[in-house]
Amino acid sequence: EVQLVESGGGSVQTGGSLRLSCSASGFAFEDYAIGWFRQTPGGEREAVSCLRGRDNDTYYSDSMKTRVTISRDGAKNTVVLQINDLRPEDTAIYYCAADSNGALGYKCSLYQLQYNFWGQGTQVTVSS
Repeated sequence: EVQLVESGGGSVQTGGSLRLSCSASGFAFEDYAIGWFRQTPGGEREAVSCLRGRDNDTYYSDSMKTRVTISRDGAKNTVVLQINDLRPEDTAIYYCAADSNGALGYKCSLYQLQYNFWGQGTQVTVSS
């Protein structure tokens, strides 16, 4: 059974940083891509970044690429999203997701419909 568990969310002040983790299990990590997405209050879900399991190649959305870093935690099936210089508009639920076709293609996808497994999300709240 595919399982994705996010952790690391919380409340921070403007300018702070958070390290979100996505622990993945139940599938062959190298065959998948892991994406991070977020949904702001009253907004649509949007892509943040992704990492391809077979080679740890990464891809970032234009909106956040200067403030986030995605990486794999060593040899673990855990994908970390480091977010720096947090702003109130970053307040959102952050989700990780798995794309079972993620080993294919030139880059991992930021297209959320490509992802067929989702975690429950972790809340990030940024206060001014």
